[in-house]
Amino acid sequence: MRRRTFLSTLPAAAVALPAFAQRTAPVGPTRWASGEDRFTRTDIRGGDRPVGASFASRTAVYGISGAAGTSHPLATQAGIEILRRGGSAVDAAITINACLGLLEPTACGIGGDCYVMLWDPKVKKVVGLAGSGSSPGGLSLDTVRSRAKNGALPAYGAISVSVPGTVDAWFMLHARYGRLKWADLFDPAIELAEHGAPVPDMIAYYIRRSLINFRKAGAGIEEIDNAIRTYAMDGDGPKAGSVFRNPDLARTYRAIAKGGRDAFYKGDIAKTIDAYFRRIGGWLRREDLAAHKGEWIEPHKTDYRGVGVHALGANTQGIATLQMLNILEHFDLEGAGFQSARSIHLQAEAKRLAYEDRARYYADPRFAQVPTEWLVSKDYAAERAKLIRPDSIMKTVRPGQAPSKGDTTYFTCADKDGMMVSMIQSNFRGMGSGLVADGLGFMFQDRGQLFSLQDGHPNIYAPGKRPFQTIIPGFATLGDDPWMSFGVMGGDMQPQGQAQIIINRRDYGLEIQSAGDAPRWHHEGSSQSMSEDSPDLPATGLLRLENGVPETTHLALANMGWTIGASDGGFGRYQCIERRMDSNYRVYAAASEMRADGCALAY
Repeated sequence: MRRRTFLSTLPAAAVALPAFAQRTAPVGPTRWASGEDRFTRTDIRGGDRPVGASFASRTAVYGISGAAGTSHPLATQAGIEILRRGGSAVDAAITINACLGLLEPTACGIGGDCYVMLWDPKVKKVVGLAGSGSSPGGLSLDTVRSRAKNGALPAYGAISVSVPGTVDAWFMLHARYGRLKWADLFDPAIELAEHGAPVPDMIAYYIRRSLINFRKAGAGIEEIDNAIRTYAMDGDGPKAGSVFRNPDLARTYRAIAKGGRDAFYKGDIAKTIDAYFRRIGGWLRREDLAAHKGEWIEPHKTDYRGVGVHALGANTQGIATLQMLNILEHFDLEGAGFQSARSIHLQAEAKRLAYEDRARYYADPRFAQVPTEWLVSKDYAAERAKLIRPDSIMKTVRPGQAPSKGDTTYFTCADKDGMMVSMIQSNFRGMGSGLVADGLGFMFQDRGQLFSLQDGHPNIYAPGKRPFQTIIPGFATLGDDPWMSFGVMGGDMQPQGQAQIIINRRDYGLEIQSAGDAPRWHHEGSSQSMSEDSPDLPATGLLRLENGVPETTHLALANMGWTIGASDGGFGRYQCIERRMDSNYRVYAAASEMRADGCALAY
């Protein structure tokens, strides 16, 4: 029996329950294990696994000194080695991210942006960092509109490139939390880039698909020769298991290791970037790079049934997670049943409401008044929850009326001192813009594609403005203590995926690995278009259900009126580290995504 699809064979009565067998413990406090494990089910019994949820791909890994979870095994190993050498969780995160820029170029790289939430054990709080770059100062709204297609910026080419924020974010993190020397953090990535590493199956697939898209775009990209030269390996791209090298990226990393963030934003790398964009007729300039600076920001927080859920605001979609959970707190998801039609229906409706606000209000707060406190308030959530009917779909969804005042990689690591880092980094769509500066070995992000071109919209394009961002790290606390450093990467799936993880853990009692392995739903469709070629969708959007969602649930949702889409692999990718206490020991449990190529390790 295939674990991913076994749920579809269960009888409807069993699916209606929050576990996979009849409940053996009463609802209430006695249902949960004691202490830090009170959100781990004690009544789940295995099917084709002797312990835990029978659909789980594996169990979590455990350690007392440190842990790391990434989407590539070699990056995870590099992070663990940094921790073993006495590095902090921040040191390990920088090393991991540098390695992933080589190992997973489809999702990240130093041409993109970076966001972080971390638990600072000294101040005992969650700290946030927004490493997001702005649009070029010399690129006007009129020019952007002249290059638009169907009212949106194109996915590829210089018009959608914004200042990369990642290297600056690394430097800010290291200045505050680093223990090892800055230069030492790049050694693993430089060695991999020079000597090469085998490409896993998923990453090889996405590199090859991205190169096809770049070639199809043709005249829509000013220059793709550098991208082809860097990633095609004298063909159509790497095959699974073939060895990929990037000596240009190794040289770039050496310059950053030696010269710090200024080597990138003010030194020879900045000069090369400036010359490249001038050569191809782009707009990014050395002055734009020199002016960039990330910012430490205070995360927002909501309480969801006793779990503190944290999210970054700024120009991200992070508070959509909080909005969804605040709305869903008004419904009995536990009673609705795990993987039931009612549970998924309620979650999808909450998503629709939150995402209409996302489309209307989310933007760079330096340029627009974003009513964040109102959006994440419990009172507003109570108003929105009244719009949802448990047995029928809202025909139309509109944003709330605000008070009048105006491809991605995720990874996490934790260290022996209790610091936990939740970090997400991206070049956005595909591998990014399709543009690789001469001899630098990395691709620039196309994040600017998410600007609006609508007059009066908070997210309308402007020079020097940060575009709306999809990448968001996740973090959860219990009382005054850290609990989970986690994330679900993948465009607009991220708040939906984060909410599902919290619900799977809190409402359905799954442990961290099975909470990620559980079949997911993904609702597509809101007033925010994600590209110039978004397909026409029904008024209520498209609800995709992953393989493993019970067939009875499929049928019941369709009978409600949902348009059900095929499982397309777009359900996000998850990593998580959970902190537990066992007597006097801090224990880390780490989980990794079975939908990707990575792994979690602990020691």
